[in-house]
Amino acid sequence: MVKIRLKRLGYKKNPTYRIVVIDGRCKREGAPIEELGHYNPKTKEMKLNLASAQDWVKKGAQPTATVTYLMKNCDEEGKLIYNKKETAKLSKKAQAKLEAQKAAEAEAAAAAADEAAAADEAQVEASEAGE
Repeated sequence: MVKIRLKRLGYKKNPTYRIVVIDGRCKREGAPIEELGHYNPKTKEMKLNLASAQDWVKKGAQPTATVTYLMKNCDEEGKLIYNKKETAKLSKKAQAKLEAQKAAEAEAAAAAADEAAAADEAQVEASEAGE
């Protein structure tokens, strides 16, 4: 039976995991059939090829409970979706990084909206000048 499970990496008391497709009879650190992504539980950082993972599930691969949870809480890009309860568990450094990332995304969205408004105004002025 083929399984989708976590393969532990990292050093003592600092685990990181790779999400792999592997034969169920192999040991945890055995050679995988395919690597689908990675997950760091300390920083809650994840990258997952969700389309490939769903394809393996359709073929009959059995995901573990943890991998099932990660697949359900994953967006289209393969990043983990945070809820407020999980954010509270993050370290101060990770929270600051997450807040900075959200602020940068909000700033980029505001800049794009301003550019779109300016383009619309220019188009209106051009059409008025053409009349």
